[in-house]
Amino acid sequence: MGILTSILVGAIAGWLADLVFKRFSFSLLVEILLGIAGGIVGGWVFGRSTGFLDAVLTSFVGAVVILGIAALIKGSTRRA
Repeated sequence: MGILTSILVGAIAGWLADLVFKRFSFSLLVEILLGIAGGIVGGWVFGRSTGFLDAVLTSFVGAVVILGIAALIKGSTRRA
Protein backbone atom coordinates (compact mmCIF):
# COMPACT_ATOMS: atom_id res chain seq x y z
CA MET A 1 0.00 0.00 0.00
CA GLY A 2 1.35 3.41 -0.91
CA ILE A 3 1.95 6.17 1.57
CA LEU A 4 -0.96 8.30 0.32
CA THR A 5 -3.30 5.33 0.51
CA SER A 6 -2.10 4.62 4.05
CA ILE A 7 -2.81 8.22 5.03
CA LEU A 8 -6.28 8.09 3.46
CA VAL A 9 -7.09 4.75 5.12
CA GLY A 10 -5.72 6.07 8.42
CA ALA A 11 -7.81 9.23 8.20
CA ILE A 12 -11.02 7.30 7.50
CA ALA A 13 -10.37 4.66 10.17
CA GLY A 14 -9.32 7.23 12.77
CA TRP A 15 -12.37 9.35 12.09
CA LEU A 16 -14.70 6.34 12.37
CA ALA A 17 -13.05 5.23 15.61
CA ASP A 18 -13.41 8.77 16.96
CA LEU A 19 -17.14 8.58 16.20
CA VAL A 20 -17.41 5.38 18.24
CA PHE A 21 -15.67 6.98 21.23
CA LYS A 22 -17.36 10.37 21.26
CA ARG A 23 -15.66 11.29 24.51
CA PHE A 24 -12.38 11.74 22.65
CA SER A 25 -12.29 14.44 20.03
CA PHE A 26 -9.01 14.56 18.17
CA SER A 27 -7.60 16.70 15.39
CA LEU A 28 -7.39 15.29 11.89
CA LEU A 29 -3.65 14.66 12.26
CA VAL A 30 -4.15 12.64 15.44
CA GLU A 31 -7.00 10.72 13.78
CA ILE A 32 -4.74 9.87 10.83
CA LEU A 33 -1.97 8.70 13.14
CA LEU A 34 -4.49 6.73 15.21
CA GLY A 35 -5.85 5.09 12.06
CA ILE A 36 -2.36 4.19 10.83
CA ALA A 37 -1.50 2.74 14.25
CA GLY A 38 -4.85 0.94 14.12
CA GLY A 39 -3.86 -0.50 10.77
CA ILE A 40 -0.71 -1.90 12.33
CA VAL A 41 -2.63 -3.37 15.27
CA GLY A 42 -5.44 -4.62 13.03
CA GLY A 43 -2.96 -6.14 10.61
CA TRP A 44 -1.26 -7.90 13.50
CA VAL A 45 -4.58 -9.26 14.79
CA PHE A 46 -6.31 -10.11 11.50
CA GLY A 47 -3.44 -10.58 9.09
CA ARG A 48 -2.85 -8.88 5.77
CA SER A 49 -5.70 -6.90 4.17
CA THR A 50 -6.42 -7.39 0.48
CA GLY A 51 -8.42 -4.34 -0.62
CA PHE A 52 -9.15 -0.75 0.27
CA LEU A 53 -12.36 -1.45 2.20
CA ASP A 54 -10.72 -4.36 3.97
CA ALA A 55 -7.83 -2.09 4.96
CA VAL A 56 -10.24 0.54 6.30
CA LEU A 57 -12.17 -2.04 8.34
CA THR A 58 -8.98 -3.61 9.70
CA SER A 59 -7.58 -0.18 10.60
CA PHE A 60 -10.89 0.83 12.16
CA VAL A 61 -10.96 -2.22 14.42
CA GLY A 62 -7.35 -1.63 15.40
CA ALA A 63 -8.04 2.04 16.15
CA VAL A 64 -11.06 1.10 18.29
CA VAL A 65 -8.85 -1.34 20.21
CA ILE A 66 -6.27 1.41 20.78
CA LEU A 67 -8.95 3.88 21.93
CA GLY A 68 -10.49 1.24 24.19
CA ILE A 69 -7.14 0.61 25.85
CA ALA A 70 -6.61 4.36 26.21
CA ALA A 71 -10.03 4.68 27.85
CA LEU A 72 -9.19 1.87 30.28
CA ILE A 73 -5.87 3.44 31.16
CA LYS A 74 -7.46 6.84 31.61
CA GLY A 75 -10.12 5.32 33.84
CA SER A 76 -13.09 6.35 31.74
CA THR A 77 -16.45 4.97 32.82
CA ARG A 78 -18.10 5.56 29.45
CA ARG A 79 -18.21 2.55 27.16
CA ALA A 80 -18.40 2.42 23.36
